[in-house]
Amino acid sequence: MGTIFNNAVFLSAAAGWLVAQVLKTLIHMLFTKKFSAERLIGSGGMPSSHSATVCALATASCIQYGADSCEFAISLILALIVMYDAMGVRRETGIQAKLINEMIEIFADMGREELSADEKLKEFVGHTPLQVLVGAILGILIAIGMCSLLL
Repeated sequence: MGTIFNNAVFLSAAAGWLVAQVLKTLIHMLFTKKFSAERLIGSGGMPSSHSATVCALATASCIQYGADSCEFAISLILALIVMYDAMGVRRETGIQAKLINEMIEIFADMGREELSADEKLKEFVGHTPLQVLVGAILGILIAIGMCSLLL
């Protein structure tokens, strides 16, 4: 009897998330010249760890159970929903948060004491299509590698 740590599908998805988060942190550090621990677990940024995770999950499910399996169908639909959401609603939320943060700063500069620029809304929420695509490709490659090692 195996454990979850012998499960190629689980390990592929977990590795997809981990690798994407580490890459996201390194890329952020490269551009800002600062280490941000929040990037290790935060959402948004390049590459999309959500896309890497669900694409690794779907790819590993396809490899292990076949393209005609229920497991692959469920994971593929989940992947499509997650990636669509990352580029749609979550991305719009980040854009709106940035605009609201800018408005709060303007009002705070005008002397409006009830508005504080100290508690900003989170702006890294969603992803651009490129970030989602790179995350998806990363997840697929990781799953192929993990499954070739484990299966």
